[in-house]
Amino acid sequence: MRRLAPALAFALVTAVAAPDAGAQVVYRVAVHGTIENGLAPFVARALAEAREAGAAALVLDIDTPGGRIDAAQRIVDAVRRSEVPVHAWVHPRAFSAGAFIALAAKQIWIEPGGVIGAATPVGGAGERLPEKYVSAMRAEFRALAEGRGLDPRLAEAMVDETVVVPGVVDSGRLLTLSADEAVRHGVANGQAATFEATLAALGLAGARVVTPAPNWAEKVVRFVTNPVVAPLLLSLGMLGLVFELKAGAFGLGGLVSLASLGLFFGSSVLLGLAGMEEVILLVLGIIALGVEAFVLPGFGVAGAAGLLLVGGSAILAMLGHFPTGADVGRAFVVLGAAVVITAAVAFAWIRHLPYSPRFRRALLVDGLDASEGFVAALPRADLVGREGVAATDLRPAGTIIIGDERIDAVAETGFVLAGSAVRVVRAEGYRHVVRPLA
Repeated sequence: MRRLAPALAFALVTAVAAPDAGAQVVYRVAVHGTIENGLAPFVARALAEAREAGAAALVLDIDTPGGRIDAAQRIVDAVRRSEVPVHAWVHPRAFSAGAFIALAAKQIWIEPGGVIGAATPVGGAGERLPEKYVSAMRAEFRALAEGRGLDPRLAEAMVDETVVVPGVVDSGRLLTLSADEAVRHGVANGQAATFEATLAALGLAGARVVTPAPNWAEKVVRFVTNPVVAPLLLSLGMLGLVFELKAGAFGLGGLVSLASLGLFFGSSVLLGLAGMEEVILLVLGIIALGVEAFVLPGFGVAGAAGLLLVGGSAILAMLGHFPTGADVGRAFVVLGAAVVITAAVAFAWIRHLPYSPRFRRALLVDGLDASEGFVAALPRADLVGREGVAATDLRPAGTIIIGDERIDAVAETGFVLAGSAVRVVRAEGYRHVVRPLA
């Protein structure tokens, strides 16, 4: 008996501890609201965490009207590659891209009264997209249905209203299934009113549920790709380029521009919307603008080409690999808003510039009285009307030569190249305004 007591005690302790030690873990990932670009990396991270935690399963908690096709494609690809079994609980709806994601799961459980289907690709105004888009999505749905052992026509009918499934849907109608219909036709494995009921149906009752939340990096990416924030980033990037072109030297404007464009394009790269093509176009655009600013002063072909390249790369970075009409329209709206904001700020800045105290001091409009310091130069009203040659580029300030004398001057309008003949038209205090000779 004495020998049996320790063994019996050990057995009792093991039996009590076993449920805790062997408790299964299930990850619950919300797919709620409109499916957008920031959701895909979040789901991919949750799948990776579930794998590392040795989770028994991951359940996608789906309630969505649909959203971006390319974002849904990335989620579907991640689900199909997952080493952790992925299931879906539809409560109460999985339309369009949501149905696409649900069909990628191993099992689908649907809330009583829930619906699934209506997945034809549409544009921003709700119009049906061209056949090439419909054909591509039809093939995607057919492949998922075949992988789950379903009748492929059921999945295709969700995408294309011309597909007929006798006894289920006639031609001219998209297939949308209620909970009862989804179970009857095998699209869903059964009905589950709650998440706990879904776990019980999966044989995971009592499992510890982990609900991951977006981390700070994902929140930042979602923030900078927001339709309100993206135009501001583009505007700051463009304004920085405008200031650099005006100054003719790399400074604060260039740093602001690089930081803003880096956030805009970097977030698109992280989301899989932009690739090397967009980055190459952006770099070429910045190089063209640099050539315009430092090699070919003024604004000509290089400047126009640079702006087109930067604008084109921004549009492509927002479209992704499967753009719909709505995506294209949204991208042009973001770019248009950025252009308007940039033009408004640049116009206000240029109008205010002549009245800026710092600018006026830089051009020697103001000076110190003799009692406060020293006088750098005497007023030269006698120079008005005299002609000379620009010794340096006037941007608009620079130096001219009249006779044997070098004089600080300011171009009346525009940009004057070194070597150009000029005439002094005004002497405003110590500010000598010149105009190029025709």
